[in-house]
Amino acid sequence: MTENKKKPNPIDVHVGSRIRLRRTMLGMSQEKLGESLGITFQQIQKYEKGTNRVGASRLQNISTILNVPVSFFFEDAPGDQGANAPGMAEASSSSYVVDFLSSSEGLQLNRAFVKIGDAKVRRKLVDLVKSLAAEAD
Repeated sequence: MTENKKKPNPIDVHVGSRIRLRRTMLGMSQEKLGESLGITFQQIQKYEKGTNRVGASRLQNISTILNVPVSFFFEDAPGDQGANAPGMAEASSSSYVVDFLSSSEGLQLNRAFVKIGDAKVRRKLVDLVKSLAAEAD
């Protein structure tokens, strides 16, 4: 091997992406999360990219600040658990939601949608999006 750079562990990359997902869902900056943990935003960037591994106690602190259980960071994680492991069927079926909320448009749509108080308006909006999606097919 001529290259000395070690690739990040896929689990570290996944946990980092879940930290980023939850942080952006809350509209929190890397700087704000870093301040809450007593570390720099650059360290948060390294966690989110998976280049630095998040220790157990730090992950516990992050879960408290982001108001999610620690297990949130491992949902849909790569590995050999398979679809037969308890809870894995629901986790894999929710991956499209994670993909949606990981996109800028999905995040914006979600934030705007939850602000609509009228259930009938939300229903009509869902119908509109479904009809637009059908036209695209």
